[in-house]
Amino acid sequence: MRSILAFTMIACFVATFAYGELSKDEVKRLREGGAILTELRESPDKGISEELWKRAECVVVIPSMKKAAFIVGGEYGSGVMSCRRQRAWSNPVFMQLAKGSWGLQIGGQQTDLVLLVMNRRGLDKLLEDKVSLGADASIAGGPVGRTASAATDAQLHAEILSYSRSSGLFAGIDLSGGVLRPDKEAGARAYGPSVTAREVVFGERRLSTPPAARPFLLALSREVGQPAPVVN
Repeated sequence: MRSILAFTMIACFVATFAYGELSKDEVKRLREGGAILTELRESPDKGISEELWKRAECVVVIPSMKKAAFIVGGEYGSGVMSCRRQRAWSNPVFMQLAKGSWGLQIGGQQTDLVLLVMNRRGLDKLLEDKVSLGADASIAGGPVGRTASAATDAQLHAEILSYSRSSGLFAGIDLSGGVLRPDKEAGARAYGPSVTAREVVFGERRLSTPPAARPFLLALSREVGQPAPVVN
């Protein structure tokens, strides 16, 4: 009996220790997501306005959206999301996005995506098992430029604003028809199999921040005009 109890305790300890052991792909997502946000914040006149940025509840970054071989004419991407929690940003939630063809690739070039979740209603929908963009949650291509004064009525009332980046240039893109969901397998590696995306975002559990998430969270917290974060 004692040996069984001891084995169970050791197994629990090993499982707990293993949390945060992200795959190379997940570490890459966090690193590239931070780099995309840093470039975005350095060029507010050519990217997302500070007005919209400060209003956003959450930010989702999907680096290198690519064609999915198992979906004819479709695209697939994996990324990360973080949400505002008082004056800080939440631990990252790993996300997946899939759809038929948006025509994102020109000559085989991959495209980065950035989504701003603009209100709590959009966030609540996003934290469900999956959300169909444009159906379950309203989405529009975001306005580009230093101010949000050029935003259309549809953009001002959308729950999610979406942007694409290709060859260093940001542009608004309508991702209607896409399906966005938490990446449960990556989340389990980061925080444990029983932790939900909602618990990560709202801090309902005391969770350690994966070390690889530091560049991404620093890029989110950076004020315009500050030097780019240096992460060892």
